[in-house]
Amino acid sequence: MSDPQLKPAKPGEPWRQRLIRSLLYGRNVDRSAKARARVGFAIVAFVAIYAVIGGRLVMFATIGDAHGARRTAAQDAIATARPDIVDRNGEVLATDVKAPSLFGEPRRLIDKDEAIELLTATLPDLDTGEVRERLMSKKGFVWLKREITPQQQAEIHRLGIPGIGFLRENKRVYPTGNEVAHLIGLVNTDNQGIAGMEKWLDNNGLADLHRAGFATDRLQRPVELSVDLRVEHALRDELLKAKEKFHAKAASGLVSNVKTGEIVAMVSLPDFDPNNPKEAHDPDRINRLTTGVYEMGSTFKAFTLAMALDSGRYDLNSLWDARGPLHYGKFTIHDDEPKGRMLNMKEVFTFSSNVGAARIALAQGVEAHKAFLRKLGQLDRLRTELPESASPLVPHHWGELNTVTIAFGHGIAVAPLQAVMGIDALVNGGYLIPPTFLKRTEAEAIAVATRVIKPETSEKMRYLMRLNAEIGTARKADVAGYYIGGKTGTAEKVVAGRYVKKRVLTAFTAILPADHPQYQLLVMLDEPQALKETYGFITSGWNAVPTGGAVISRIAPLLGIEPRFDLPPSDRLILAASKTTQ
Repeated sequence: MSDPQLKPAKPGEPWRQRLIRSLLYGRNVDRSAKARARVGFAIVAFVAIYAVIGGRLVMFATIGDAHGARRTAAQDAIATARPDIVDRNGEVLATDVKAPSLFGEPRRLIDKDEAIELLTATLPDLDTGEVRERLMSKKGFVWLKREITPQQQAEIHRLGIPGIGFLRENKRVYPTGNEVAHLIGLVNTDNQGIAGMEKWLDNNGLADLHRAGFATDRLQRPVELSVDLRVEHALRDELLKAKEKFHAKAASGLVSNVKTGEIVAMVSLPDFDPNNPKEAHDPDRINRLTTGVYEMGSTFKAFTLAMALDSGRYDLNSLWDARGPLHYGKFTIHDDEPKGRMLNMKEVFTFSSNVGAARIALAQGVEAHKAFLRKLGQLDRLRTELPESASPLVPHHWGELNTVTIAFGHGIAVAPLQAVMGIDALVNGGYLIPPTFLKRTEAEAIAVATRVIKPETSEKMRYLMRLNAEIGTARKADVAGYYIGGKTGTAEKVVAGRYVKKRVLTAFTAILPADHPQYQLLVMLDEPQALKETYGFITSGWNAVPTGGAVISRIAPLLGIEPRFDLPPSDRLILAASKTTQ
């Protein structure tokens, strides 16, 4: 009996059709069951396909357009995260925040002309030509505007343009604005440091961490600087007042720890707001303390006298001929207030005698003078964490005439910060300590320090600076209770190759307290003008010195210096502690 499931071949069916039917359906198979299985498989396949399509639609709706592009760009944004920068007390000076940025995917835009019209209408500051060029390209991802506001993001989102999306990026912000602008520096739109400590971070490993993908927010510790924001604010405030009062072209100043080399405050006016990078490109807003080089005037006399005292050939009572001008070739060196007599070393300093300083330097000789200044770091470019630095302007052929003028601060131009470094060495016991903008202990400072003068020479220099505040040119800065020492400097500026008497750079450097110095303050005013109260004078003692006094009265308490009253004069308090009083 035949099997009812088997259907005989059709009479006359070609063998080829029989073969195909056999391959498709097999033999001894229930064709109706197999048909039902095929229908079920087709249903499952269609359900799977539509599930994938539905899942993709849900993903686009919840995650947003251009998931792949967003993921790649987001990884780049994370890689540009930067550590916070804080002052020595933990106050935040620079930090990252998240800000939305607008991007487009030209390949996914349906109507590019409509998208361009809607975007430029919503963001009027967009350049229509630039947006058109980017969106008409065949790229998969283009930036349209970096760092838009949340309100702008909401307005564009409501437009519902396919192929237009947002990415939350790291944006650098500076809560203190102008306060520490030249120290902190700034970043570009990709959050990469381009100036100041921000650039130093990238040059010292941060850029490598970015490339390796390890520079994420949670892996970075704050960078602690040596600056004290409170002192910085007080210094800047007083410099702003002085710049306005004396109608100065510029004003600058810094505070350094003489024992560690730490820079506690640094201000250069006019400055800029790093939150507004366009201001930083103004050439008048350079950091005058590290990028500029200047003739420092009579502040250099401190180096000249220290050189003579450290040689052991002269003491504080050694006499120098200042009975008249010093004639050297066709040049004549004279004193602003000539005494017409012999001056001892103390009087050369307190009267700020150019003639006396010149004779002291000549007595040492050209090579000794040059060697001493090099030892004090005044002839070579000063390197710190700040990338912005300038090389000093030193005579190519250094002869006796150069030694004569450099003895009182003319004929050589240095960065003010390196002059401060040298003065620190004169008063801290004789150690030249490289300046730093990072926190440093005294032990760490000694490890990198070099002894450049004898301890007893440093003792005498502290005495001279205190004496100058008692009876010399620094009297207007002698704030009661703080026992300061100081040296003034007034340098005529060179214009068209000639010194101009009415255009000067005034400087005042102070140490406090003078018997055991902890800090040095430098104040500089560029082209201060004469006032009625200065009786027509524009020298340092009438502008930079009183400005320094105002700064000291504000910062000394912040620096933890307790006032002391009824102290004995410098010859008893300072020299009495020394083994020699000469």
